[in-house]
Amino acid sequence: MNIRPFEQTDAVAVSELIRNTIRISNVKDYPIELMERLIESQTPQHVIERASWTHFYVVQQQKKIIGCGAIGPYWGKEDESSLFTIFVLPEYQGKGIGRAIIDTLENDIYLYRLAVHPDYRRKGYATEMIRLSLLECKKLGIDKVLMVCDKSNIASAKTIIKNGGILENEFVDDDGEINQRYWIDVN
Repeated sequence: MNIRPFEQTDAVAVSELIRNTIRISNVKDYPIELMERLIESQTPQHVIERASWTHFYVVQQQKKIIGCGAIGPYWGKEDESSLFTIFVLPEYQGKGIGRAIIDTLENDIYLYRLAVHPDYRRKGYATEMIRLSLLECKKLGIDKVLMVCDKSNIASAKTIIKNGGILENEFVDDDGEINQRYWIDVN
């Protein structure tokens, strides 16, 4: 079993995983009409959109995706996180995979916002905070870190890039702002 960050090429398999799990497991506890609407919404594009604002992981056994889970901002809050989209294929449930997903998410260093007081900007503090955070990630065995910044915040983007950030994509948040997703390889 391998737990790794979601990649866009996983979207179809993750969508099918979620839909199958809802159809078989979740339908037992909720009204069928509600579950059908939920199943309909879980498209590959929806999965990609969810992954654009969360740290989204998949569980793979051999080459098959058997589980998924994500951590992200609690409905847009900058100071709270929440777990999202935790699913395990029914035939793999009860085998510790869900617990492994939760453990991964609970150990994820979710850096959603980094702020430096205006009096201390342009003095290297943000760069140093990220560098020290990446060292902690390495100690925890975290291989990759996702950092997100507003596209208009050029200083943040430069700071992330200075720490090894590679631009993955851009997305529009709930407020209509364009954000950029950067991955940093910790090793």
